Amino acid sequence: MKVYPVILLLLVLALLFPQTSSSQTIAFYDFTVKDIDGDSFSFSQLRGKKVMIVNVASKCGHTPQYEQLEEIYEKYKEQGFVLIAFPANNFMHQEPGTNEEIKEFCSVNYGVTFPVMSKISVKGEDMHKVYQWLTSKELNGIRDSSVKWNFQKYLISEDGKLVNVIKPKIKPNDPTIINWIEN
Repeated sequence: MKVYPVILLLLVLALLFPQTSSSQTIAFYDFTVKDIDGDSFSFSQLRGKKVMIVNVASKCGHTPQYEQLEEIYEKYKEQGFVLIAFPANNFMHQEPGTNEEIKEFCSVNYGVTFPVMSKISVKGEDMHKVYQWLTSKELNGIRDSSVKWNFQKYLISEDGKLVNVIKPKIKPNDPTIINWIEN
């Protein structure tokens, strides 16, 4: 019995169909998204900064959180903190506007200066890749979560690791968030 052809066949199969690890961790800094004006926004520019990502909506009971989001962004942006908002219409159609309407709403009503991205989906079959990463332990390497409602907050460390998920009802100036930013 010749073993060589079997070994050769196994080697060829191993080369053609390599094993992949079960972990498919993707780096936070690998993402590039579109901002509210349709321009590219690379997360690689966020290296070394603490980042809070928030899904936002203009017709939600939590919409007044925009004011506190702007306050903490203004207070901490010079200390390496970035806040990124992703408008989404996933919860009771509370963000029906176009990107242009959302931009105007944020500016006129809350004086928003933090980066606002183009409107996306934060759950379901059309969930944006950033939110797939935020909610999947297989991708982020830390934990699974689900987006419960508008204004859920994701905290990302200076080295691009998911640190915490903050419930929508918890306000942006909550001590949990402020302590994380300051320490």
